[in-house]
Amino acid sequence: MPGIAELALGAAPIAGGAMLGVIAGNLKPPDMRGLIAKDLDLLERIPPDQVERKARLQASIDMRIDELISAGERSREIREAALSYRGNWRDIVVFLCAVLFTIVWWNVSHSRTNWLVMFIAMIIVSVAAGIYAGRGVLRAVRTFLHRDDTQ
Repeated sequence: MPGIAELALGAAPIAGGAMLGVIAGNLKPPDMRGLIAKDLDLLERIPPDQVERKARLQASIDMRIDELISAGERSREIREAALSYRGNWRDIVVFLCAVLFTIVWWNVSHSRTNWLVMFIAMIIVSVAAGIYAGRGVLRAVRTFLHRDDTQ
């Protein structure tokens, strides 16, 4: 039975991946609306005799506004695609790959420091993938059965 130190060392890659995910989720892009407001305020403060500078700053502000609008449209499209996802054959493939990797990992030397932690993580991943795959299969079966009822 491995000691606590060996378990901690074995869990390091999994914990590192989890921490990277948390950090990536907390990264915030710059506040474009605030930057645009500051630029508009700066535009008003530029003396009227500096026409070229005002025009260049106005062009920069217009580009930022266009980027903000297109980012909003892309975000809406991605959100609609994510909400419309109902599961399909890829969930089954991910489930099968997770199960196969768990079987392969079982045949790896059990004396490795991260063997137990990784095996437990793979079981959890396999169960989660199985839930998604099962949900998609059930939805497909229900759709198929209800389609037969309407005809």
